[in-house]
Amino acid sequence: MDKTLISAALAPPMAPPAPERASGLQVRWARHLDDVRAAQRLRFEVFAGEMGARLSTPLPGHDIDLFDDFCEHLLVCDSATGAVIGTYRVLTPVQARRVGSTYSDTEFDLTRLRQVRDRMVELGRSCVHPAHRQGGVILALWGALGDFMQRNALDVMIGCASIPMQHDGRLAASLWRQVRERHLAPIDWHVRPRLPLPVDRLDGSLEVEPPALIKGYLRLGAKVLGPPAWDPDFNTADLPMLMRLGDLPARYRKHLLGNA
Repeated sequence: MDKTLISAALAPPMAPPAPERASGLQVRWARHLDDVRAAQRLRFEVFAGEMGARLSTPLPGHDIDLFDDFCEHLLVCDSATGAVIGTYRVLTPVQARRVGSTYSDTEFDLTRLRQVRDRMVELGRSCVHPAHRQGGVILALWGALGDFMQRNALDVMIGCASIPMQHDGRLAASLWRQVRERHLAPIDWHVRPRLPLPVDRLDGSLEVEPPALIKGYLRLGAKVLGPPAWDPDFNTADLPMLMRLGDLPARYRKHLLGNA
């Protein structure tokens, strides 16, 4: 693997705004393999250790898959210790063509998104250390992502938002029922799961709160593109979601996009 993971076609990521540094957080992009390994260790700790995912990995204690070598890796570090406490990976259109697909393509038929692929990045493997889940880390990540998107003339984000398979799938079915009523995309944006969660055979009557990350996406104007897929390795129901920068509510635009 190349030690430098910043693609030549991309504008260099900028330093995070001062408020994020003042809060004890440092936001930066991985530039070397050691940075990526730190993100992969955090991912393993959260996905395998906390959520019980069954991960096939070439390096013990690290969450690694074939997409990692093609992605930009965004890190939030604790300024006091330097430890990576939050991460996203970002797959750009150029790199998606190089690897042959996005991760979302492995879970959904994305044929109806072909008209936006040249402007679309995929966000994935998002996680935050359990001791730092008060919201600041995710806001810092989103601020850096907004800057990255603007600097590289990209305006569409997609990804799979995971729901734990609690209560024999009833939690996922109930969340799907709730979000499709208010946040379902128009039909010409719908995608089909390759391994559908059988939501029609599950009790979807539970009144539940969406996971914090999904709730945050919806507040930012994200749309759900269709029913969830089941990911047996992670034992999660994955909702396909899409967000366009042009749909950001005004109250979030300044934080995520500066003065744009």
